Amino acid sequence: MRVKKQIMDPDAMRRALTRIAHEIVERNRGIEDLVLIGIRTRGIPLAERIARKIGIIEGAMPPVGFVDITLYRDDLMLMEEKPVAAETKVTFPVTGSKVILVDDVLYTGRTIRAAMDAIMDLGRPQYIQLAVLVDRGHRELPIRADYVGKNVPTSGKENITVVLEEVDGDMDQVLITEMEH
Repeated sequence: MRVKKQIMDPDAMRRALTRIAHEIVERNRGIEDLVLIGIRTRGIPLAERIARKIGIIEGAMPPVGFVDITLYRDDLMLMEEKPVAAETKVTFPVTGSKVILVDDVLYTGRTIRAAMDAIMDLGRPQYIQLAVLVDRGHRELPIRADYVGKNVPTSGKENITVVLEEVDGDMDQVLITEMEH
């Protein structure tokens, strides 16, 4: 993997997440019935960070849970080795909630579709909104984010790599990377 460019540093990520938190509070007129659900793996710390920022804005933090989408993937039948599902942890009622689904990168939309299926198996929310740190385009399904930290048009050869201190043990950053031939 070759790093082409850093597109977000720790300060840019912090500002983007702060803006997303403000937009969530504004669009939902506060935090009543609001819950955040992160998608494994990097959506979890991003959801927790956004919830903490909402807590600063509103004086109370919305609950945070997470879903593992492994068994909801649409390519399970194509895999030779069946993946093992990790934990889903949602300790609050989904039915009647305003769900903010959080992920690091929005690409084809397939991960988001799988996450929505996982959420719907837990209950019937009032609605689901999507917050992503980076939208890189190349959608294969009609899915769009309600809250976007940064739009980054990419080529098919490029990848977006999100590095989070909580997951990777390294400085927060977002990189455009390319696979080496």
